[in-house]
Amino acid sequence: MENMDKESRYIRAKERVDELKKFYAHLWSYIMVMSILALINYLTNSFRYMWFLWAAFGWGLGIMFHAVGTFNLNPFFGKGWEEKKIKQFMKEEEETTKWR
Repeated sequence: MENMDKESRYIRAKERVDELKKFYAHLWSYIMVMSILALINYLTNSFRYMWFLWAAFGWGLGIMFHAVGTFNLNPFFGKGWEEKKIKQFMKEEEETTKWR
C-alpha cells in the first residue's frame, strides 16, 4: 500500500514537472520569436509602426492563459476548488442515500 502511494505521488510530481517544462519552453519560444520579429520590425521601418506588438499581444494572451493553468492561478476553478466541489457532492450524495 505504501509503495503504491509513493508511486502515485511520484507520477503526479513527474506530470507537474512535465507541465512546468512545457510552460517554460512555450515562454522561451515566445521570447525568441518576439525578439526576432522586433528586430525585423526595426530593420524594415525603424519602429515607425510597431506591427510586431500585435503578434506579441496575441501570443502573450496565450502565454498568460498557459501560466494560469500551469501555476493554478485561477481563483475560481483551481485545484482547490475542484477538491472542495468533489467533497461537497460526495457528502450531498451520502446524505441523500441515508434517508432512502
